[in-house]
Amino acid sequence: MHHGRVLSSLAPARRRFVLALLALAAVIVLAAVVAVAVAFVARGPGGRTDALPVGQSDPGPVLLVPGYGGSTSSLDALAGVLRARGKTVQVLHLPGDGTGDLGTQAKALASAANELQRGQQASSIDVVGYSAGGVVARLWVRDDDGAAIARRVITLGSPHHGTDLAGAAGSFLPNACPTACQELVPGSDLLSALNAQDETPDGPTFVSIWTTHDNVVLPPSSARLSGALNVTVQAVCPADQVQHGGLPGDPAVQAMVVKELAAGPAVALGRADCPR
Repeated sequence: MHHGRVLSSLAPARRRFVLALLALAAVIVLAAVVAVAVAFVARGPGGRTDALPVGQSDPGPVLLVPGYGGSTSSLDALAGVLRARGKTVQVLHLPGDGTGDLGTQAKALASAANELQRGQQASSIDVVGYSAGGVVARLWVRDDDGAAIARRVITLGSPHHGTDLAGAAGSFLPNACPTACQELVPGSDLLSALNAQDETPDGPTFVSIWTTHDNVVLPPSSARLSGALNVTVQAVCPADQVQHGGLPGDPAVQAMVVKELAAGPAVALGRADCPR
């Protein structure tokens, strides 16, 4: 029987009631369709939900990510400086020997970051990635929902566009260039995909700190990150000749990190900020 005939056969009061129910059902269905559409549009590569920028006014705990090889000893001094200023600091231990797939390392970072956030009941966390650890932090932001909880991502001497040192190792000593080394070759599939679009996606504020005297990230300008606050050590302390391995323990670099982890937006640093 046609729906119109059914409605016309009803008493006026009942007909109004049925029409109201139909209108309500239509509204619910429309809302559900809109919600699904919004969720679909908001999902980025790999199904990740793109995050809105994270609030900058409330610094959270700090997670330090070591570089290639996974050694945490170089980060001990920086961790001590931050803890002396009241920060809760955790140093990430990378899986294996720290030379494996950087994407796998990013998943380890995701697990540690989520655990740290829950344990501290923090609205967000800050991440400092040294050397290859900065690339790991970017992968975490892009692929593992790091954008939803990271307030600040600071990278120290990170080969965001690769290093010729890895390229030379891959060409002349392939057996001495494991997976992470291969992924840090300029133009590698991993770096090409990571830098193909927005190098600093919505979510955290990115800061890249690097030294013009870097002897591992070659050229040193590979650490320049489009869309980030980029600052060289020498722009703050011109006489500082710190090289790659000394970045986390350098007093000027430590002072720069402290300033960039403060509440509020990232700040452009100059010579007046060089520690005396």
